[in-house]
Amino acid sequence: MSEHVDGPIGVVAALVRSAFLVDAVYAASAREYGLTQQQGQLLCVLMPQPYGMSELGAMLGLAKSSLTGLVDRSERNGLVQRRPDPRDSRAVRVALTRRGAKLVEEFYAETCRRIEELTAGFAPEERDTLAALLGRVVEENKVPSVFMEPDHPR
Repeated sequence: MSEHVDGPIGVVAALVRSAFLVDAVYAASAREYGLTQQQGQLLCVLMPQPYGMSELGAMLGLAKSSLTGLVDRSERNGLVQRRPDPRDSRAVRVALTRRGAKLVEEFYAETCRRIEELTAGFAPEERDTLAALLGRVVEENKVPSVFMEPDHPR
């Protein structure tokens, strides 16, 4: 299985291998900021607004117990806080703390820079084509917005 294959690769291998590549870049960036990869993902999801636990679980693809542990650890580290949900007194919303917001701004910018670097050798038209094709894959599969475009207004 570890055999190296020269030549073009198919769509399945290309998508899987590119997912591993982006995942590795994301994980390395998170480590350098003292975060786990999941904490980095949580903070990036919370950048635009606070979310309820069920929304976060769906966006991050985590079971309730895993998400609770992630939020607990992030809260102990001073990165997020639980706030009462104004629409449901039984529920909470998870929000960034000041420290979490400052950290995620830096982490997000650096992670975007590193991911952008992956296509540094592409011509602008090639990058546009790649973005359009991957965008269709994401849209057609209803992938939640867990990571904003770097130039997207917040």
